[in-house]
Amino acid sequence: MSGLVEGKVCLVTGAARGIGLATVTAMAREGARVWGVDVSPWPGTEESISWRHLDVTQEGDWLQVVAEIIAVEGKLDVLVNNAGIVFTYESITDVSIADWRKVIEVNQFGVFLGMRAALPPMVAQNSGSIVNISSIWGLVGAQGVAAYQASKGAVTLMTRNAATTYAAQGVRVNSVHPGFIATPLTAPQEESLNSELISKTPMLRQGEASEVAEAVVWLASDRSSFVTGVSLPVDGGFTVV
Repeated sequence: MSGLVEGKVCLVTGAARGIGLATVTAMAREGARVWGVDVSPWPGTEESISWRHLDVTQEGDWLQVVAEIIAVEGKLDVLVNNAGIVFTYESITDVSIADWRKVIEVNQFGVFLGMRAALPPMVAQNSGSIVNISSIWGLVGAQGVAAYQASKGAVTLMTRNAATTYAAQGVRVNSVHPGFIATPLTAPQEESLNSELISKTPMLRQGEASEVAEAVVWLASDRSSFVTGVSLPVDGGFTVV
């Protein structure tokens, strides 16, 4: 342990599995006081992680959890907006209106509500770091998966908007863009699609959730104190070519 986020109070969404679980684990290892939230039960046993139920699409859930964190901890240093879904791989003309709205509700509106809840206490304390998990599909185009791409593209620009809006008030906002990562989110994908993604990744392998988590921890830490508005790919070089 190097103590990168020693003493920081960190809130991570979608923390029950995949990148979220790897992130809360890494944050705790690096000395943070971690609050993990999800709609699913907490799968771990670490006493250093406080667990709460939170539906990112519900403003009331956000306000309740952030208020509790401030009451218990006295501050909120880091927000990681990680919760997200793929849900549908359909194109614009084939995706149903209901499915489109569901993806946008979680991936885009959830990030909006998270920043809306976390920014006031961060601005009040004149410090904070928000890390929004976007995707390589928030940077480059692909066939199909239209709703997911739309939502993650929005997260990319929402991040830059917040970065420039709140920089003078001590809050940094950055986005991380995972490539093909081995998580429960990507596990249901067709093997042919997975093989194609690996073949287009210069490092010729899929990434691990822990590798994304390390990037998130760095952006949350004071080591990145002059970094804001950055879109950081963790993709094995996928977006380079």
